[in-house]
Order: sequence, then structure tokens, then C-alpha cells
Amino acid sequence: MSDANKPYPVQKSDAEWREQLDATQYQVARQAGTERAFTGKYWDHFKAGHYNCIGCGTPLFEADTKFDAGCGWPSYWAPVNSEVIERIVDRSHGMVRVEVRCNKCGSHLGHVFPDGPEPTGERYCINSASIDFVDENPGA
Repeated sequence: MSDANKPYPVQKSDAEWREQLDATQYQVARQAGTERAFTGKYWDHFKAGHYNCIGCGTPLFEADTKFDAGCGWPSYWAPVNSEVIERIVDRSHGMVRVEVRCNKCGSHLGHVFPDGPEPTGERYCINSASIDFVDENPGA
């Protein structure tokens, strides 16, 4: 786990974040908000491709690691590699969870839970507002 106040390689002012992101993306990615279950654009999206950080474009998850967890948020059993995700203990809302952030810009992505499928046994429960899909077969 890492420090929630560490400096990130991608640094932007609050005004720059607000200009780049829409209101929902800003609330989720920059203020650690959460979209309502079954409302994000990727919760039931299963095309070939990958998902990048909405803040800096870093590739975070491959579509072939996505699964239907039944929770209403996009769920993945692993990131593209261990370097792209930062894990932080989250004690908010009377719970202890593990928050996941983009390790390059600090954008809040969601949380990781130990109830996912093999081979990792993890479920990265990610907000659609924090990611952007890149189609493997555009125009197909």
C-alpha cells in the first residue's frame, strides 16, 4: 500500500482537471466519488480492446480480464501490470477497503476486493467515469 499524498508523474492544476474532465469524471476521478451501480457506460461492455485512465491515458485493463461480477461496475481480475495501479487503504464510510488509483496521475479508479475469479482471486471494481475504452477493432 502506498501513501495517499504521494507526488504523481502527471501533475495538473485543479482548473486543468476541470477543463479536461466532465463533471462526473471530475467528481469520481479527482474527488474519489462513485457512480451509481448499473449506470456507467462500461458496466456491461464486453468488446475487444483495453481501458485507459481518463486522467492521463495510461493503459490500465485489458478487455480479456473483464468479467461480469454482477455488482453493476466494470470488474477486472487484473490490471495490465502491477506498476499501473496504486493501492491505498480506504477507511471511509465506516469500512476498510483497498482503493485503487492510477499510479501515473492519481485518479481514483475504484476498489479492489479479494472475491474475484482465478487466476488472481481479485476483483477490481472500477468506475466507468475513470476509464476510457480503446477498441481493438475500430470500424469492425
